[in-house]
Amino acid sequence: MRFFLVLIFLFTAPFSVMAQEDNRTAGDASETADKKPQTKEETYRQLGLFGDVFARVRAQYVEEVGDEDLVENAIQGMLTSLDPHSSYLDDDDFKDMQVQTRGAFGGLGIEVTMENGFVKVVSPIDGTPAYDAGVQSGDFITHLDEEPVLGLSLAEAVDKMRGKVGVPITITVIREGADEAMDIEIVRDIIKIQSVKSRVEEDDIGYLRITTFNQNTMPGLKKAIENIQKESDDKLIGYVLDLRNNPGGLLDQAIAVSDAFLDKGEIVSTRGRNEKDTKRDNATKGDYLNGKPMVVLINGGSASASEIVAGALQDHNRAIILGEQSFGKGSVQTIVPLPGHGAMRLTTARYYTPSGRSIQSEGITPDIEVKPATLEELGGRSRTREGDLRGALKNEDKDKESNKSKKKLDALKDKEEAEDDKPQDYQLIRAIDLLRGIILYGEQVQQAQK
Repeated sequence: MRFFLVLIFLFTAPFSVMAQEDNRTAGDASETADKKPQTKEETYRQLGLFGDVFARVRAQYVEEVGDEDLVENAIQGMLTSLDPHSSYLDDDDFKDMQVQTRGAFGGLGIEVTMENGFVKVVSPIDGTPAYDAGVQSGDFITHLDEEPVLGLSLAEAVDKMRGKVGVPITITVIREGADEAMDIEIVRDIIKIQSVKSRVEEDDIGYLRITTFNQNTMPGLKKAIENIQKESDDKLIGYVLDLRNNPGGLLDQAIAVSDAFLDKGEIVSTRGRNEKDTKRDNATKGDYLNGKPMVVLINGGSASASEIVAGALQDHNRAIILGEQSFGKGSVQTIVPLPGHGAMRLTTARYYTPSGRSIQSEGITPDIEVKPATLEELGGRSRTREGDLRGALKNEDKDKESNKSKKKLDALKDKEEAEDDKPQDYQLIRAIDLLRGIILYGEQVQQAQK
């Protein structure tokens, strides 16, 4: 069969297309047991099996199915069975992905994954329709406009959530701690992500929030720091970097952001299947904050690129990490264009913090654990983390002792209550208190040395 011969060629021809580094996303793959190398004969036997199934489906399935659909679904099945983050992108999906990395796209504004046949929210994106409607990290999406999600692939579910701007969609979610499922209506909109937000807190604390890592993140961060320094008239005593609910994004942007706060040393290493694929990225001279103290906020919605930044700053003792255990997505996906056929997103490497820690399925452990205030927890909902996902990579260093010890901030638990009947950001309050404590301690040390 001529078509089968073409299939054999497609499945055995080596890829010569390499994805650009800017398209690498920090992100997971199932642990694969060591297997004996397969012979060419065994490979052709397996391809023969595929050809037999393909021909039988093509000829005898109850309804006619196009060859293109069969092949694309076979490829999608092959990739999605590897891990939660590898997948096939058809032309439309590939274009959407390229638009998203530029920071503007249509949709609801949620980062999602698939677990046990349902769509699970990793994190809502700040300022988007989903965020404003009350969608939360850890929510299970079970129905879309009363149609069950069970049985759909992640790509199919995402396609159903997309649509014309201004057209509403009702999603049914199950939330841990809630007595019953709830319907949330969201009006689709153009999602324009402001990846960096900033302000001055209490006249002398610089607050930087990074919501995602796209092509605009590093330019936005540089501008934000300049604006804060100008607004504060050089009175700043320290900075808070907020990475909570940041689902990640482009690896090169995570490296650039880390470099902005580090003067030297390794930022991250990525290690692929072969030793020769190991790559190390190092900081260049210069610290945008001139060495002023930092506190980094993380939580269970901080994933991927966010964890690269937090891990690098933690290992170099450049910042104190405060909040909750992060998501634990310690792998890198490479976008491999397939000319004329979209692209595939393939997990190609794990990443490691400067001290050599793999955070896959473990996450970044904060130096100081601070949970949100009761009002922010909304019913004691627990977050889904990378290690909870079906097929997630195991952590090779799981049994090694952690280099960082957990600390507590019990003495500050019952400080100021919410003003104007609005819940305050308890974790941010603790971060600001911590910065002031660091400055006070430094001044006392200086006085003692005089």
